[in-house]
Amino acid sequence: MFFLPKEPYFGLTGKWLTFWVTVACATDMTLFGYDQGVFGGVIVTPDFLDQLDLNGKTSLISTVTAIYDIGCFFGAISVCAIGDPLGRKKCVLLGTTIMSIGAIIQTASFGVPEMIVGRIVAGIGNGINTSTAPVWQGETSKASWRGKLIVIEMIMNIAGFSLSNWVTYGFSFVGGSIAWRVPLAFQFIFIIILYGTVPWLPESPRWLIARGRIDEAEKILADLEASDVDDPYIITQSKDIQWAVQYEKDHAIRWRDLIRGRTGDQAGTHTIRRLILGMGTQAMQQLSGINVTSYYLPTVLIVSVGLSNNLARLLAACNSVSYLLFSLIGIPNVERWGRRKMMMYAAAGQFFCYTIITICIRYNELDSLAEETRRQWAKASIAFFFLYYVFFGIGWQGVPWLYPTEINSMAMRTKGAALGTATNWIFNFMVVEITPPGIESLGWKFYIIWTVFNFAFIPTAGRTLEDIDRIFLGHTPLFIFRDKEAIAEKRPDRFIEHEAAEVRRHSSVVPAHVHAANQAYRNSDDEKKSSGDHRESV
Repeated sequence: MFFLPKEPYFGLTGKWLTFWVTVACATDMTLFGYDQGVFGGVIVTPDFLDQLDLNGKTSLISTVTAIYDIGCFFGAISVCAIGDPLGRKKCVLLGTTIMSIGAIIQTASFGVPEMIVGRIVAGIGNGINTSTAPVWQGETSKASWRGKLIVIEMIMNIAGFSLSNWVTYGFSFVGGSIAWRVPLAFQFIFIIILYGTVPWLPESPRWLIARGRIDEAEKILADLEASDVDDPYIITQSKDIQWAVQYEKDHAIRWRDLIRGRTGDQAGTHTIRRLILGMGTQAMQQLSGINVTSYYLPTVLIVSVGLSNNLARLLAACNSVSYLLFSLIGIPNVERWGRRKMMMYAAAGQFFCYTIITICIRYNELDSLAEETRRQWAKASIAFFFLYYVFFGIGWQGVPWLYPTEINSMAMRTKGAALGTATNWIFNFMVVEITPPGIESLGWKFYIIWTVFNFAFIPTAGRTLEDIDRIFLGHTPLFIFRDKEAIAEKRPDRFIEHEAAEVRRHSSVVPAHVHAANQAYRNSDDEKKSSGDHRESV
């Protein structure tokens, strides 16, 4: 008989409860990172190429690799339909189950059709998970910690990517099918951890309030704060969330209206603009060229730089460690610097790196130069591949995943995160699909594309999710730098004063009567709702 705890969450509250939610979400993202990196080592394994008859078939290799992103795209899109009915926890468990099926099919594959099916199935599961985990984390975190925790998740994504490089490098010495089947099966370590943590952790209190389960939500809010449901701060939080939920219900925009651009007087919170901001950051993350190297760095180092298979694998693994270490800089600074500055400065650094990489590979390919000179240019390009990952890890790895979970309103948060993730995956597919043929056909000119994109957003740091709704209730200018309050690095004073006033107001109520009064308010609110005729989202 299974051991069942007498208290919810094994008696954990406060920081320890937040810690375990972070462990589950971070494991999800570690699995995502591992999946991203593992195939880059698999596709340069001789037995894999022989077994699936892929030797010399560059276009087919790119399709087998990139088809995973199509699965991720459809998985992310599906969250628009299933995310709100199922809730955050059930979505993560569903995605994990689908991923486990895909991992089994890939590990047992003996031909291209099975491998393609396995990668699509695993991608669907990953798309569901990557759309849900950041939202779950964001909705169970304090405003002051939310950015750091989601950046930690994405650093664990890098840790998974790094681990996949070392696992494929280590097993490359074994030979035979073990060299690629064991790395693919390694995913089950993360899947088991997810099955062992997610079921007993708290659901999102914001999702529960949106479903009318306010008592459950207040208990979870209290547990996350290591407080009591009658605490004035908990009551203020609950009322703020209820206000945001009710406002969005009263001003709901249907999908067909969004598609047609018909928002009319229901667009009080700039729904379309917020969706585009979240989707745009995800698109630009991919157009920065990160997955030219994330999926194919060994291939890039072999074909473009001219390294041996073994040295290319080793350098890819070493680069992943550098990537991981420098990404840690983002944790303490995501709230201090703000989202916009991190992305803008990192993009400038990435532009510089791709410019130098393009020049170095151009001279490395010049037959008129002496071999030793070309080798020096090749070595220089390797240094700037490493430096590119430094800039990306600091500024662009975590923020595009955090941004859609913050910038979208309560009613659109699940859909906004799902559309943002789907945007990431469809652009990811494009990049991964064109990279091998691009390197083969264009040579050094291929890297000009990513130089241009790196050349070619309202900060949410320190705000509660309800603060952001209030920002968009105002007349936010198109060019956000004109709004000093919106680009302020610290939480605006008016939001702090509003929250303090609410806490003082609730503190004036006798604690023994607080919850009863709150329940009476809720009942009267329900009566008003039942007599109203609110429009529902499609």
